[in-house]
Amino acid sequence: MLTTQTGHGQVVVDGTEIWQLGEKERAAFRNRKIGYVFQFASLLPTLRLIDNVALPALLGHRLAAGEAYGKAARLLAQVGLADHATAYPSEISAGEQRRAAIARALINDPAIVLADEPTSDLDEHTEMEIMDELLAVNRERKATLLLVTHNLALAEQAKQIVHIANGRIVP
Repeated sequence: MLTTQTGHGQVVVDGTEIWQLGEKERAAFRNRKIGYVFQFASLLPTLRLIDNVALPALLGHRLAAGEAYGKAARLLAQVGLADHATAYPSEISAGEQRRAAIARALINDPAIVLADEPTSDLDEHTEMEIMDELLAVNRERKATLLLVTHNLALAEQAKQIVHIANGRIVP
């Protein structure tokens, strides 16, 4: 759960006030509690998809290597990429890279998934597939989904829309 106290700069995620944590603790907290889906897939090109997905769990020492890779394989299967687990990012389409990025964002069972323009360079069909995946994360995993988009059709699928202009929330 995410709560904020407007005007006071307090951010509480799953009962933890993050500004009370030290720098290293905040980094570990982000790794455990926040999944990121960037505007571009941002997969490491020299790693196979399964390595890219397992990496956050391995870096955070959340899971032993065998468990991390097993979970990565299950997540790749969930996003329709089981047959591409050993492929490198350059060997798959942009839409498949996005689905791999979603799997990577979910490896640590985050409370929050931040998605920054995750469909900006995709065709309409792939865009809807990616959006369906993200909405399923919210619905099935009960993770808070924060989606940044300029696409009003995507935004209209949200439970709540916040408009921002010039760095400020606008009505």
